Amino acid sequence: MVNQIIGRLRRMSPMKIIFLGYCVIVLMGTLLLSLPAATRTGQPSSFSDAFFTATSATCVTGLVRFDTYLHWSPFGQGVILSLIQIGGMGFMTYAIALIALMRRKIGLGTRVVMQNSIAAPHVGGIVRMTRFILLGSLLVEGIGALLLGFYFCPRIGLWQGIWFAVFHSVSAFCNAGFDLMGDVTGPYSSLTGFVGNWYVTGIIMALIVIGGLGFFVWKDLLDTRFRFSRMRLHTKMVLSVTLLLILIGALGIFLMEQESEAFAGKTLSEQAAGALF
Repeated sequence: MVNQIIGRLRRMSPMKIIFLGYCVIVLMGTLLLSLPAATRTGQPSSFSDAFFTATSATCVTGLVRFDTYLHWSPFGQGVILSLIQIGGMGFMTYAIALIALMRRKIGLGTRVVMQNSIAAPHVGGIVRMTRFILLGSLLVEGIGALLLGFYFCPRIGLWQGIWFAVFHSVSAFCNAGFDLMGDVTGPYSSLTGFVGNWYVTGIIMALIVIGGLGFFVWKDLLDTRFRFSRMRLHTKMVLSVTLLLILIGALGIFLMEQESEAFAGKTLSEQAAGALF
């Protein structure tokens, strides 16, 4: 039976394997979120609600049926965070890392699937690139969690502060949009309660941008030691367009919201932080 499954997988195209892999991950997440232990009340969520949440987390869309903190238990939040991490970095990244740790040979077929998974230009060096993606992501997320921990731990307690710091660092880096602020600033409030808080929103913004730039831009930045003239055209375009969109968007929001309820009673610093965020 196992040999038949392996044989069928080998005959499938890389894109079909990637699609099937994400379907399996979403299904596993759905089953875990359907368990009574996944909710604070101990009542199991419906299959459709669990499926929607698992899909949203894996595909890092940020859409929710319930407030993440108030509805899901720590176990459920852990499942959601795992799905965000797998979806944000690609399940093939972890698959190849696991194969490498087991000291198994990584065949050409697996390398081709990984190439398609991360849109690499060629197969050569794909294992080294996978290692770079994994270690780089964990390093950036770890630094983000450490910095956020300095803020959350003194205010909401050590262990909850650590959990909040890790969850929001990973969610921001993977551009997932999930948050645990329902217990801090109210249900579905997201980070609205932190408007004007340059420390928290600054860290979150940095993680969002760094994660959004993409792995190949990071690699090129490090290889060229941040010298713009030596960067690849792809990197130059990504950096330029990203900066342009953020600045133009922030300026547009800042100007158009001056007479709105959103900016009413806010200081200039809070308005600037809100617009930029």
